[in-house]
Amino acid sequence: MSMILFACVVRVRDGLPLSASTDFYHTQDFLECRRRLKTLGLRLARYPGRGSAEGRDFSIHFSSSGDVACMAICSRQCPAAMAFCFLETLWWEFTASYDSTCIGLASRPYAFLEFDSIIQKIKWHFNYVSSSQMKSSLEKIQEELEFQPPVVLTVEDTDVANGMMNGHLPMHLEPAPNFRMEPVTALGILSLILNIMCAALNLIRGVHLAEHSLQVAQEEIGNILAFLIPFVACIFQDPRSRFWWLGQTSR
Repeated sequence: MSMILFACVVRVRDGLPLSASTDFYHTQDFLECRRRLKTLGLRLARYPGRGSAEGRDFSIHFSSSGDVACMAICSRQCPAAMAFCFLETLWWEFTASYDSTCIGLASRPYAFLEFDSIIQKIKWHFNYVSSSQMKSSLEKIQEELEFQPPVVLTVEDTDVANGMMNGHLPMHLEPAPNFRMEPVTALGILSLILNIMCAALNLIRGVHLAEHSLQVAQEEIGNILAFLIPFVACIFQDPRSRFWWLGQTSR
């Protein structure tokens, strides 16, 4: 199995993919790793230089300089020195093929898709040429990694980055304040009792008048309403009384 599985070139300032190798792998784990690579590409400005994100079956390596970064998905068996040597070679080839003006003016993804053929050649070279033929280059990269180790990220770091990029920021929840109404005074209780008595009296009079009306005339309807309207007014006269009553019944 090849050690270097996928490679791409992105613009550092906004993570725009400029070119990528042809993808021949479609397993669920690999596609998930591709998603994390895309998310990480949006944050490369925070990690200048070299870095790695370790996964269960695959590893993501990236190397950036200036406004161009190269990223690769490799198997876990791939040595870090080989991965970063591949990325450095890819970076030199891309920057030699396109100047900074063309790179800065690129406005659509994969604007330099024709560079895919060069990516495939370099990838094939590192996958199938023996390490002894690249010994000097690998030793040089190994010394650089020992002198300045790459940034090491975890899979959880890329997942958190993805959440923040989509606006899902962590929220700190606090309990809502518990407000209680002030107790009703003696005057308020007296007002409530008087309102209930007046409402009951008006209701009894109105119902009694309606029952004993043999013929419902216009005047009698007015008399009935004259008792029922004060009844409703008494019920809604004092809002504090209603809230006190609701508070007592809800306990």
